[in-house]
Amino acid sequence: MIYAVIIAAVIVLDRIVKALVKSGFEPGDTVAVLGDFFHITYVQNRGVAFSMLYGHQTVIIILTAALLAAVLVFLIGFNKKFPAVFNTGLALVCGGGLSNIVDRTLYGYVVDMLDFGSFPVFNVADICICVGCGLMLLYALRSMKDEK
Repeated sequence: MIYAVIIAAVIVLDRIVKALVKSGFEPGDTVAVLGDFFHITYVQNRGVAFSMLYGHQTVIIILTAALLAAVLVFLIGFNKKFPAVFNTGLALVCGGGLSNIVDRTLYGYVVDMLDFGSFPVFNVADICICVGCGLMLLYALRSMKDEK
């Protein structure tokens, strides 16, 4: 199944990047990549998006696991009812969520490193989650347009 490959690829890529950052940086270390525009900065994120629920790892893990289980059930059970763009979005969200939950379970925080200055520091899994949500939103908007 192609969606299992997408999930696995997201997890592997994210785990590799996080391992490289953890092995070469101490928390708070930063290296300029593109002047003041882009840095690699090692951050230990103990919250979710924009540090919401900071320090409530058990709650975050339980909620994330429940949501990921629902996404997996939906992806496995209903993937033939939806087009590839929607299912790809689900797979990207699932892969990113699974990789971040591995961090929370192993370390008690998520490893973030992509720093664009005034925007919160994030990671590869977060990019996949956002792109996946964007693909699902694109599908939903297109479906609403087609219905009219």
